[in-house]
Amino acid sequence: MMKELPDIVFPVSPLIVIWEITQACDLACRHCRAEAIDWRDPRELTTEEGLDLIDRVHSMGAQVMVLTGGDPAKREDIFDLIRHGSELGLRMATIPAATKKLAPELLRKLKEAGLSQIALSLDGPSPEVHDTFRGVQGAFELTMKGAEYARTVGLPLQINTTFSKYNSEYFDEMAEVVKSLDIVFWEVFFLVPMGRGKLLKQMSAREYEKLFEKLYEFSKEVDFIVKITEAQHYRRYVIERERKNKYSEENSWGVELPDRMTRDFGPGGSIGHAPKGVNAGNGYVFISHIGDIYPSGFLPLKTGDVRHDSLAEVYKEHSVFQLLRDPDSLLGKCGLCEYRTLCGGSRSRAYAMTGNIMASEPFCVYQPTHDRSE
Repeated sequence: MMKELPDIVFPVSPLIVIWEITQACDLACRHCRAEAIDWRDPRELTTEEGLDLIDRVHSMGAQVMVLTGGDPAKREDIFDLIRHGSELGLRMATIPAATKKLAPELLRKLKEAGLSQIALSLDGPSPEVHDTFRGVQGAFELTMKGAEYARTVGLPLQINTTFSKYNSEYFDEMAEVVKSLDIVFWEVFFLVPMGRGKLLKQMSAREYEKLFEKLYEFSKEVDFIVKITEAQHYRRYVIERERKNKYSEENSWGVELPDRMTRDFGPGGSIGHAPKGVNAGNGYVFISHIGDIYPSGFLPLKTGDVRHDSLAEVYKEHSVFQLLRDPDSLLGKCGLCEYRTLCGGSRSRAYAMTGNIMASEPFCVYQPTHDRSE
C-alpha cells in the first residue's frame, strides 16, 4: 500500500509537474494544445537535462510527474526518465499516443521502469467520432488495444477525454465505453481554445452545467476516480448538489467536497485527486519540450526556462505564479464569488478568451450571492 500524500503547501511546492518531453507525434488531433509535429525538435531537453530536471522536481517536494507530448514514446530514453523519477519516489505517469508504438512490449517496459499510471486518450465512443477528432484512421482501435495491453501487464489505466461542442452530445455513449475498460481514473478535460483547439466550437455555459450534471451522477455510479480538468467551477456545482443532498458540512473552505473528489488514491493505488483545488500555477507547473516554464500547458505565459533559471524559484517567486495564487486578485464575478478559493475558474480559458489571466471564467452560469468580505 502506498503512503498518503503529505499536506503540500502550494505556494511552496506544486503537487503536479507536467513535462512535455517532445512535440513529435504521428497523430493530428483537432484540439492539440501543442500543435504537435511529426519530427523531434533538436532543441528538446537532452537525457542528462531531463534527469537533472527530475532531480529538481523531486527536491521541490512535488509528488506527481507526468511525461507528456506530443507522443512521449517517440523518445527512446523515456524508460530511463521514468526509472529515475520512480527511484526518487515520484509517482510517474505518461500519455503515449495511439500509434503502432503502443504495443505490449512498450507497456511492459514502462511498467518495469516504475511507471505508476498510464493514460490513453479517447474522445469518441466509436471509430467514426474518435478517429475524426484524432486525425488518423485506426486510432480508436489502437486505443482499445492499448487498454487491453495495460490490463495484461498490470498497469493502472487512465482515460483522458476532451469535451467540446464537437463531441459533448456523445457523453452517454462515451461513459458506457469508459466503464467497460477496467480503468482507475477518467480525466475529463473541457476544451481550452488554444493551439489547434482554437478552431473548435466552444460549449455554452449552460451546456457546461448539463455536462456537470451528467458527470456528477456518473461519478457516484463507478468505483474509479472521475477528475475534471479546466472546468474548476465543477467543484462549485458539486458543492451545490451535495448541499441539496444534505451531505455537506463546514470545513476550512467553508464547504466540503465528497470523499470521492479528495482522496489521494484510486483503486489499486493509482494517482488520485489532489486533496485541494489545483489550478494553473497553483499546485501545478508545466515544462515545455525545450525547457520553458509555464503555469500550465494551457496558459502560454513563459515565466523562465529550466536551462537558465531555478524551477523552484520561478514557481515560488515569479509574479505571474504569485498572482495566480491570489484569489482576491480575481476580476469580475469570480472576484466576488464565495467559491473563489475552492474554484478560481479556469485561468487558462480566461486568458484564451480575454487576454487577462484574472478575468472571470467565461463559461460559468453562477452568479455570486455573497459579498466577498463574508
